[in-house]
Amino acid sequence: MSTHVDPPGGHGRPAVPLSATEALARCVAVEPAKFAADHWGRSPLLSRAAELPNAYGFTDLLSPADADELLSRRGLRTPFLRVAKDGQLVPAARYTGGGGAGAEIGDQVLDDKVLALYADGATLVLQGLHRTWPAIVDFARDLGAALAQPLQVNAYLTPAGSQGFATHYDTHDVFVLQVDGRKHWRIHPPVLADPLERQPWGGRADEVSATADGRPELDVVLEPGDALYLPRGWLHSAQAQESSSLHLTVGIRALTRYTVVEELLALAAEDARLRASLPFGLDLADPDAIEPELTETVEALRDWLLRADPAAVADRLRARVWPAARPAPIRPLAQAQALARLSADSEVAVRGGLRWQLVPAADGRVTLRMPDRTLTLPGTCEAALRALLTGEVTRVGDLPGLDDDADRLVLARRLLKEAVLVPA
Repeated sequence: MSTHVDPPGGHGRPAVPLSATEALARCVAVEPAKFAADHWGRSPLLSRAAELPNAYGFTDLLSPADADELLSRRGLRTPFLRVAKDGQLVPAARYTGGGGAGAEIGDQVLDDKVLALYADGATLVLQGLHRTWPAIVDFARDLGAALAQPLQVNAYLTPAGSQGFATHYDTHDVFVLQVDGRKHWRIHPPVLADPLERQPWGGRADEVSATADGRPELDVVLEPGDALYLPRGWLHSAQAQESSSLHLTVGIRALTRYTVVEELLALAAEDARLRASLPFGLDLADPDAIEPELTETVEALRDWLLRADPAAVADRLRARVWPAARPAPIRPLAQAQALARLSADSEVAVRGGLRWQLVPAADGRVTLRMPDRTLTLPGTCEAALRALLTGEVTRVGDLPGLDDDADRLVLARRLLKEAVLVPA
């Protein structure tokens, strides 16, 4: 099934598949429309396990046994593990080293060193699980499709009674999914609403500390299967209770209007008035001297912004955002075998989660844009491409717009080799 449709004009837009809706339903106990209107970017939402459709909580995504396997048998390296104790990160040199014969690289995680730190109260942070652990790879792709936002997933393993990090805020929204054990969360309102990535909490440590001393807005213990949504900027701290705790944190890199501003400013370099040099000898420390130049610059910027091309801004946003969300993994060996065996009766499908844009070119050809590359094909392929990308056709021999099966096989082979398609 395709995750994208291609409306008139050729601009691929995400369609939310059922699996994406189900992924969001695992995280919030309200309808998506209510979550978007009342909580997204606005206020925390606590969803208890009994209100969620998770029959087994979140252990299907990552269990304590899975975490142990990652730490001991998967050749884990930094930065896929961080260790924190008493609110500070532990230097990686204390738990990494060479992996023995044939694996002498010195940044591999050493299980015995990790054991010593964890037994002494340190919190272990497994990072980038949306890239390394199969169940989370799939879940993150589906949830990202539902939110239309790039995201990442980390796991936090905290010994009984310990707290890995002091009260702080994140510059991205998060879902906290409690997998195992119990953890006490204290949530306070922001000291800075909607902070950008360039505005971390460390620059407001005194305000954060003073606010954390007050009465929390939310004071809860998360049980296995519970979920908590926190918008960026909300202060939080968490402490494991009578036993060790394992939770997943889904970090959503929310796109902002400032993102659009950054791309507009990048495009503003095209304007000659904004590229003009400041006057010779201008005293940059004198506000009175700067004032006329500031006025002229603001006027030039305003004039340019009124002429800004939405298509140019969209192109820059696409190039910035699309690479942040990887499509579904492919199996190189199976894919190569499918190429060798391809026939008119073979069935294929667009790669899950692939972001694409189909654009007719001026020279009669058609362009398929993807996050990391662009394919240009004969215009006669457009109908077949559209049918494949939208999932209307899966059998190679049924592709429309091409003269014979030989042409259909050439197109299908090209798209399989480019990992646009996978065997259905």
